[in-house]
Amino acid sequence: MACYSEYEALKDVILCQPKFMKIREVINETQKYYADENIDTELAMQQHKQFSKALEDRGIKVHQLPPLEKYPEQVFTRDIGFTIGHTLYISEMGREIRQGEEKVLKEWMNEEHITIKDLKNDSIEGGDVLLDRKTVFVGVSHRTSRAAIESLMQHEPDYNVIPVPFNEKYLHLDCVFNILSPEEAIIYPPAFHEEELKLLTSRYKTIEINKEEQFTLGTNILSIGNKTVLGLPVNKEINAKLRENGYEVIEVDISEIIKSGGAFRCCTLPLNRKRGCPRSL
Repeated sequence: MACYSEYEALKDVILCQPKFMKIREVINETQKYYADENIDTELAMQQHKQFSKALEDRGIKVHQLPPLEKYPEQVFTRDIGFTIGHTLYISEMGREIRQGEEKVLKEWMNEEHITIKDLKNDSIEGGDVLLDRKTVFVGVSHRTSRAAIESLMQHEPDYNVIPVPFNEKYLHLDCVFNILSPEEAIIYPPAFHEEELKLLTSRYKTIEINKEEQFTLGTNILSIGNKTVLGLPVNKEINAKLRENGYEVIEVDISEIIKSGGAFRCCTLPLNRKRGCPRSL
């Protein structure tokens, strides 16, 4: 088990079927928009199956957590943990409706004899944690506190852990920023203040996303290595920009799942990525 970036070749990943997915309590801006319509669970299950198959077709080993009825947001496995190097961190969830999901992950990890580090009393969710070799960007949000980030700094003294405040209405950092390679990233500029925007754009060549495709979570792609990403068919503009920059975009429709506020990155908890440089730009 080892992860050092968002873009090296994905080998093992944890998913969870949206068997009991419903908007029971509005906990983000996307859910507010879809609350009356709610989720077609059967359709979400079908789409998730196709998503899982797309990963397996690329030689990625998919592990499935057992879905439980009391956890309607369990499909978003990214938030309950994150891997830095050889360590998988599990933290306390920021919202009560999601608290307890981490116990399911812990039980699975124990059965697989995988060592974890439990960040008890530290609210930090994986959607706010983005890794690029020896740098870890961590969003400061309603779900991730500065105190939790400081705690992570203590746990990982060999990494440069950088807090990144952003407009908290966007839930997690990966809803407005995502790292594609050592040189490139997707960004939604209006989500950031000038200081943070300058930091990110000075570090990466940024590919900007528009307001409409931010809402349909165009930043929340999943990189699986070799400049290949999974994205939504509806996000035509960002998909075109990625292809123009040399990326292969595998389009998978998970439009029912994104109604609850997360897309491909949110639905995946990477355990293992093969070290090595991505294909040349």
